[in-house]
Amino acid sequence: MSSKIKKNPDVCEVFQYDEKKVKRVSSVIEKEDMVPVAAIFKALSDPTRMKITYALVLEDELCVCDIAHIIQATIATTSHHLRLLKNLGIAKSRKEGKLVFYSIDDHHITHLVQTGLIHSKEDRGK
Repeated sequence: MSSKIKKNPDVCEVFQYDEKKVKRVSSVIEKEDMVPVAAIFKALSDPTRMKITYALVLEDELCVCDIAHIIQATIATTSHHLRLLKNLGIAKSRKEGKLVFYSIDDHHITHLVQTGLIHSKEDRGK
């Protein structure tokens, strides 16, 4: 009885690494704080928050009620998501009378959203 070992096409068959590349890349990565970067992507990984952020990319400013209507959610749910986006520096708010308006806090977020949408629509031959 012969047993065939199934090879994983995603793993090297031998362990070997390029010491120069590893040292160079490791030294750069060690200097960066990835926690805030990961937090931004984590916030944007939620489909509801992504819809809110995209709505704010499309319109310079929207009030909470507008956003709730756009994403078809309650004011409470919408406010919860907006608070998280604001705490992470993705959105900012301003109060005008009894209304609270939100907008994108940093143009880099606009670029991330636009790039993500373009990337998701690409035919990557898969």
